[in-house]
Amino acid sequence: MHKPIFIFIFFFQCCAAQQHWSLQQCLDYAQKHNPNIQQSLVNISKNQREISEAKGKLLPSANAGIAHSYSFGSTINPSTNSREALNVQYDQFYATAAVDLLNWKNFLNISLSKMNKESSEYQLKTMQNDIKLGIVNLFFQYMKSKSWFEVLEPQISGMKEQIARTEKEVEIGSRAKSDVYDIKANFGTIQEQWISAKNDMNVAKLNLLAALNINKDTVNFVMAENPVKPLAFVTKEDFIDQLVQKNPVYSEAQKNLEIADQRIKVAKSEYLPTLSGTYQWSTFYSKTLNTSGNTAFSEQFSQNKNQQLYFGLNIPVFQQFQVKNKVEMTKLDQLVTKFENQKNLTELYRNLNIIAEQYQNALEKNRILQENFENQKLSFQRSEEKYKEGLIDAYSFFVVRSNWLQASNNLLNSRYDVMLQQELLKIFENQ
Repeated sequence: MHKPIFIFIFFFQCCAAQQHWSLQQCLDYAQKHNPNIQQSLVNISKNQREISEAKGKLLPSANAGIAHSYSFGSTINPSTNSREALNVQYDQFYATAAVDLLNWKNFLNISLSKMNKESSEYQLKTMQNDIKLGIVNLFFQYMKSKSWFEVLEPQISGMKEQIARTEKEVEIGSRAKSDVYDIKANFGTIQEQWISAKNDMNVAKLNLLAALNINKDTVNFVMAENPVKPLAFVTKEDFIDQLVQKNPVYSEAQKNLEIADQRIKVAKSEYLPTLSGTYQWSTFYSKTLNTSGNTAFSEQFSQNKNQQLYFGLNIPVFQQFQVKNKVEMTKLDQLVTKFENQKNLTELYRNLNIIAEQYQNALEKNRILQENFENQKLSFQRSEEKYKEGLIDAYSFFVVRSNWLQASNNLLNSRYDVMLQQELLKIFENQ
């Protein structure tokens, strides 16, 4: 009495633990839990700190300190300012504030830091798109493998029944014994395909789980029942141009050129003079050890106060060609950035052209395969009737069955190809 209840409870718990995720749920999960995306978010936070650091250089720096020292032997007497044989205690108190009154490089670095942050944000969007593209490909790869496995699985039980029925027909003499050998050989072929399909399905699922950063098989991936509607675009070229201009790779390329220009300006700013200012307040207290008559601490502290205000103008004259070489190197970096941008944009155009081409091809192929599937299905149904009536042998029926199974697989793959290319284009369209 208790064993069936226990089995039921165990089965219910297993089913409850298994989650069912659609493609969109996979994409949403990946955006929140992918470690590469999390690292990019950290980099953006670092860029924000760099902006704050650059702005901080416009503010004055302030320091305060105290120094306590002893001098033994020949020492300058602080009271008479002459050298004597004394043992002296000396305490100094000071506060200093310094500020760059005019340093154009500081302002340029603020703009550069903001540009770097914007570039990092575009890099994050590019990474998010790349992860989405990878998830979509792996998701449909799993769906293809799963569908083929589900096509083959019922064939196993069907062929077992067919073997048993054929053996009975051989016993009563209505079929040749060779039909049993043929159908068993065919059954072995189907079993081999079934085992391979099961392995492909399991490997595809493991790859998808790994891409989602999930280490346990706790998710059942399902296909949302959405009708396949062709995407509308006037011309492929105009459509792709629109996608490119919306793509973060394109935006990042433009921003990287701005960054390269800004870095040249930062390097050139070292040719410009800088103006700085400093304010210092200080006082001191001293006393001769082992003697009497030292002035009181409070009196010395008040009498020895000193304030100093300093302005300095620094004009670069000759810096061993360091600035010139730095400027030339940033110009070369600008060329490298330009060529790198050209490579990235060319790759983006290539990928989009391939996806659009494959999408149009998948639509046409799906239409043709739909017609072929219907014909193969009718052929299989008629051949099955003929086989039951003894009008064709087992081998001929196996050929028809194989053609129908292949047509089923081709149609499923084609349908998933259309959906795959649509999802890929949607990622580029909705970025």
